[in-house]
Amino acid sequence: MKFIVPSTPLLQKLQAVNGAILSKPVIPALENFYFDLADGKLTITTSDLETFLQESLEVESKENIQICVPSKSTTDILRALGEQPLTFTIDPNNSIELSTSSGRYKLAGESADEFPNSPQINAINTFVVPANVLLRGINKTIFATGNDDLRLALTGVFFEIFENSINFVATDANRLVRYSKTDIQPGFETSFILPKKSLNLLKSGLPNDLTPVTIDVSESNIRFTCGSFVLISRILDEKFPDYKMVIPQDNNNVLFIPRAEFLNSVKRIAIFSNQHTHQIRVKIAGSELNIMSEDIEKASEAHEKLVCDYEGEDLEIGFNSKYLVELLSNIEASEIAIRLSTPSRAGLVLPKENEDGEDVLMLIMPMMLNNY
Repeated sequence: MKFIVPSTPLLQKLQAVNGAILSKPVIPALENFYFDLADGKLTITTSDLETFLQESLEVESKENIQICVPSKSTTDILRALGEQPLTFTIDPNNSIELSTSSGRYKLAGESADEFPNSPQINAINTFVVPANVLLRGINKTIFATGNDDLRLALTGVFFEIFENSINFVATDANRLVRYSKTDIQPGFETSFILPKKSLNLLKSGLPNDLTPVTIDVSESNIRFTCGSFVLISRILDEKFPDYKMVIPQDNNNVLFIPRAEFLNSVKRIAIFSNQHTHQIRVKIAGSELNIMSEDIEKASEAHEKLVCDYEGEDLEIGFNSKYLVELLSNIEASEIAIRLSTPSRAGLVLPKENEDGEDVLMLIMPMMLNNY
């Protein structure tokens, strides 16, 4: 059994699905690419059992072939060969020979029967979004997901689908991000949590353009299809916390300040903060913003003064500088609004003006301050 394929397009397809391969999987076959050739179309699948990635391309063959192909050695030889036609020949013992006009290379494959089947998607709901909309929602939220497996619901991004909008929500209990796309029309309502790994694989596999992505949602799995690229992921079987309950509605002290100026100041001050707590102190009085930190163990401290536009009562509040820097780095607005209430209540970080069709809200929990 054999087929002929250009080496460069094949390598591109293999690299597109390589992210789901585990180095030491429970099932040895998962170290391989699963090749399924039928009617001149080669479908390549990889999996870590929670996520299945697929790519496909046309090849020269009149045969039907299924085999597991070792991932590392195959991609290594394809990188070294450069662009040229490549012939795969497979014998009944799953031995694979790759041949070119000037060389032959033998690999040991595995039976296709060892590779797990992709889950069947009996879609309850289906909708289509541009790839760049999906990527933007992921990029705006994934950094705020948690890593605690004991709080599994917080390790992914929560998708809230409405008739005329989509919310992407992530939190690790220290900060929360809600990115709303308000000019999309899925046409139904549902919600689900996607694991962080699946979202990172989507980031790698989707083009950042208007290419449509078809999303099929079933009870336990979800499928994203964009051209020849397909990702199937399990949905986390967890209940996302009622995040709306923690978003304060009466933060009437409002600070307006250029984002880059505030971000760069926080970065500098953070260098002198305690490297375990990352605590910085923010003091606002009138139009003056003071940012301070200290590390008693290292006898270091820092203080900067900025001019701001502030509406509210004088206030002093503590923040984790690491979390604050990440929030500020993921807002694109040139000017931001920070809405505060008291030193013990969450602060909101918002663009002063949202982009058309978007609504961005970021929340950060305060840290208890000790007097210097």
